[in-house]
Amino acid sequence: MKIPALLLALLAGVAVAAPHPTAHAATRDCEAPPGLQHALDELTGRHQLAGAAVEVVDPACGPWASAAGKADLRTGRPMNAEDRLRIGSITKTFTAATVVQLADRGRLSLDATVEDYLPGLVQGNGYDGRDITVRQLLQHTSGLPDHGDSLADADIDWLRHHQSTPRELVKRALKLPPPKGTWHYSTTNYILAGMVIEKVTGRPAEKEISRRIIKPLKLRDTYWPGNSEHIRGRHSRSYFTTERVDGTEWNTSAGGVGGALISTPRDVNKFFAALLNGRLLSGRGLAEMRNTIPGDPDRLGPDGRYGLGLVTSPLSCGGHWTGHTGSVRGGHNNLAAVAPDGRQVTLVINEAPPTDASTTAFLAAVDTALCAD
Repeated sequence: MKIPALLLALLAGVAVAAPHPTAHAATRDCEAPPGLQHALDELTGRHQLAGAAVEVVDPACGPWASAAGKADLRTGRPMNAEDRLRIGSITKTFTAATVVQLADRGRLSLDATVEDYLPGLVQGNGYDGRDITVRQLLQHTSGLPDHGDSLADADIDWLRHHQSTPRELVKRALKLPPPKGTWHYSTTNYILAGMVIEKVTGRPAEKEISRRIIKPLKLRDTYWPGNSEHIRGRHSRSYFTTERVDGTEWNTSAGGVGGALISTPRDVNKFFAALLNGRLLSGRGLAEMRNTIPGDPDRLGPDGRYGLGLVTSPLSCGGHWTGHTGSVRGGHNNLAAVAPDGRQVTLVINEAPPTDASTTAFLAAVDTALCAD
């Protein structure tokens, strides 16, 4: 079976299971969804991933958190759901929410063109910013390639330390051939969306997203690393390649406002709860974000859909989860999802899954968290 790529990665010895801690108290007794701890243990045992951690928030009883495996293979420190990590493309939902909030306030139009805000930037090699709207950037229907494809074969040591700028990334993308199909996942779309934010507000996109989203929601463990290669505070290490190279120290400026945020499962769940409960946007703005179209089945699966920075995908128990996936080349992979009944899960692993079986197990754990009675 071919695994939908975006549902885990973009993008992109057996660990011993840790004890099963409760990370923080619920409003009343909240038991783990049946089978979820076993699913975590399977990820770090049978599938030999370094570590896995989860926070589930049930509207009926509150939060529950647990972990398995190791946050740090060198020291043996257990994985923990309160550790910081790189959340990769979940960053896109923060950026999309900021753009839509600006549209709510009349600061920009989702149906204005890239050329309207960034004149002359997207031109050449068959690309024309006059034909691309802000909505299409957020929805991945712009027809633009992903600058990341130009970095796929770059030297890893160079890539880890290189400081990218938004204009450099856009220029890289425009040298690539156009993608096939009407929907194509491209982080370049979000680099441009960030530049639109800066144009209409006069502030760097990262600062504007912090001002409008991160600070009001008091997401104290969520921050932009800038060009720093380090993660502040307690965090899980991250590992990639079959040799388990440590990829924790990494300059993620190539992801920018499309993939660079550092956060925790708790903060990510708080963000999605606020977003989908209407605390950040008008009813119309949230409806715009939730208005999905079919995506590439190879990316989202046969029934996966994409809105403005939001993914939807079917659940085994009926309905669809709404959220986003994220990964970074250094190894952190995660998925944040909200079920129709309001139950939330953010599941993180600190090693890139090496097999289709481990990818399937990761996705199955998310389904278990949202569908268990």
